[in-house]
Amino acid sequence: MKRKKEYCCTNGHIRYAGVHLIIEVWNAKNLTSLTKIKEILSKSVKACKVTLLKIDLHKFSPSGGISGVAIIEESHFSIHTWPEYAYAALDIFVCGDVDPYKSIPVIREGFKTEKLQISEVKRGIF
Repeated sequence: MKRKKEYCCTNGHIRYAGVHLIIEVWNAKNLTSLTKIKEILSKSVKACKVTLLKIDLHKFSPSGGISGVAIIEESHFSIHTWPEYAYAALDIFVCGDVDPYKSIPVIREGFKTEKLQISEVKRGIF
């Protein structure tokens, strides 16, 4: 019998829906490239070993900033870039026993930066 996939997390006595990382990327490169951002999102999803359903990105003018989302079976990865400030904001929300921190080296390398701020929120504590 195939085991039912679990979409909640348990950490000790705490049970919750998932982990949400709020990531701020400073002094970033590649902020106007749809191709590069799609690659970064794809590699981040792969690093976390989650199921990619779709990536949808939009480029704005005149700044060239990009907003978009990678929809995954286990929730989503989203991004908004401000090339004029060399800044990107990412959200990674995953359910189940997924480790979203596995995406950090991919993000750091893809945006050619060492300056990241990461906040973690446990969502839906039961």
